Amino acid sequence: MSTERGNKRVMFGIIKSAGKMDKTVTVLVEQRVKEPRLKKYITRHRKYLAHDEQNQYQVGDKVTIIESRPLSKNKRWRVQKLIERKPGV
Repeated sequence: MSTERGNKRVMFGIIKSAGKMDKTVTVLVEQRVKEPRLKKYITRHRKYLAHDEQNQYQVGDKVTIIESRPLSKNKRWRVQKLIERKPGV
């Protein structure tokens, strides 16, 4: 029985590392924020460890990740779905 509780954050990113840790991928999420002093938009990057149950995702895949309960010391996200496979595969 899988019941969702509360609002979960969902983010879009690109897989930067896969296959080095069992059932885990590293997802790079880009975010554009406005810098108040410079009055410009700056691109910020952050890496998240996400759970990949079947080890099916590869480096370069575009995916969405969803917030979940803590799965390990640093892993609090799950890969929700594949948006686009890496071109050329």
